Amino acid sequence: MGWHDAEIKGNTMMIAEFFCRLLGLFGRCRHFVKPLALASMMALMPVSSAMASDQPVLMVLGDSLVAGHGLPQGEAFPDVLGRLLKKDGVDVEIVNAGVSGDTTAGGLARLEWSLAAKPDAAIIVLGGNDLLRGLEPAASYRNLEGIIDQLAANDVEVLLAGMQAPRNLGADYANEFDAIYDRLAKRHKILFYPFFLDGVALQPAMNQPDGMHPNEQGVAHIATKILPLVKTLLSKTGKP
Repeated sequence: MGWHDAEIKGNTMMIAEFFCRLLGLFGRCRHFVKPLALASMMALMPVSSAMASDQPVLMVLGDSLVAGHGLPQGEAFPDVLGRLLKKDGVDVEIVNAGVSGDTTAGGLARLEWSLAAKPDAAIIVLGGNDLLRGLEPAASYRNLEGIIDQLAANDVEVLLAGMQAPRNLGADYANEFDAIYDRLAKRHKILFYPFFLDGVALQPAMNQPDGMHPNEQGVAHIATKILPLVKTLLSKTGKP
């Protein structure tokens, strides 16, 4: 996201909070500020060449792993992925629809706003915060399926990126949670990347000091590994 996009994002956050205060509902709508800002940001952004041409729009829907928690501006996963695609001659508009702290339920709740970007394809990177909260795998499955169904209803091609549960949560829980992604991919016949953090999880050199979020080296590793599948995803849109 360039400086202009950052300025728009900051302004729209203030606009969303202003309307909440104006309506006297700030206490209630605090949880809706980010989705409102996201929708406003998309509405206020200039119409790009992607909207006026055959250039595909790729949305990356996720949590802090997508938003770029702890990373310098322009070094989040969608930014790095976009540069790799451009280097390989793939012309695409990428929308970073990442919100730090989001669960699968949060992603589903704000999906309608995210679709304002009119994506042709989407990468889903959600579930890590469900794990941190010990949420029921069945609930995560339903939320992810709701996202996939809504994307399909809008003719959006989907790549589902899986997460894997830490073994310290118990073998039964871990096995049940890990399986939901493969089940969804097979059920809906969508592209599937088994583990978003493959080669990065538990590798100190690839992560920030918190041991949970990839650093720049880790993000570059993820983007490089998932790149071939993303190219396949974009080819399914029927746009060059």
